[in-house]
Amino acid sequence: MNENSTWVLDLDGVIWLGDEAIPGSREAISILRDNGRGVLLVTNNSRPTVIEYLDKLSRFGIDVSTDELISSSIACASLIVPGERVYVIGGDGLKEAIRSSGGVIVEDHQADVVAVGWSKEFNYEMMSVALKAILDGARFLATNEDPTYPTPYGLVPGAGAIVRSIAYASSCEPTVAGKPHEPIAKLVRERVGPGSVMVGDRHSTDGVFAGNVGLPFYLVFSGVTKAADPNWKPSPARIGKDLLDLVRCELAL
Repeated sequence: MNENSTWVLDLDGVIWLGDEAIPGSREAISILRDNGRGVLLVTNNSRPTVIEYLDKLSRFGIDVSTDELISSSIACASLIVPGERVYVIGGDGLKEAIRSSGGVIVEDHQADVVAVGWSKEFNYEMMSVALKAILDGARFLATNEDPTYPTPYGLVPGAGAIVRSIAYASSCEPTVAGKPHEPIAKLVRERVGPGSVMVGDRHSTDGVFAGNVGLPFYLVFSGVTKAADPNWKPSPARIGKDLLDLVRCELAL
């Protein structure tokens, strides 16, 4: 492998589960850096802000720069035209990214764009406002379509569950920004070089994304997936129980 390669890492299920670090993740990143590998963290979780992500990583002993993090919120915001009015269903991370891209957040259906991410506060009224805006001609953007989100206590509904309810009500399919789709794939291609790899815990998201970016897919069993399927395409180039297992195998440690 090229010693200047970058390891593109999912967060949920690879680095942590909820508020608990996956054992060995800090050591794995340290080993990669010590051996000249770059690290790029790419997540579909749209809720946290950039600072919240960096603070959480720091609590786990992992220090990264803003240039080493791409979220589905950032990818979604890259599709916003400055000055567009945006009705947001999602957390502070999505709102921060949209404001940074020049979008104007509104609280009613008089919007040019409806942007939907993961939200614990999602309710019927929000769905109704989003539906009205989309039927009135607003563009429908989604951070991601992940049906579930891994936690230390099992799976909980993901952003995809919210997105699908709005899509079903409106009979309108969203433009999806996060993994495995093109908006976030474009951002990653701009930052990685030859010999890079993608590590994730879900083939339907991370594996397909790796193929779209043009990277080998390394699968871990520390998150959603607990067994590989021989029918997956592309099939994983490497499989490990967790990130540290993959790193040690790759670097023959």
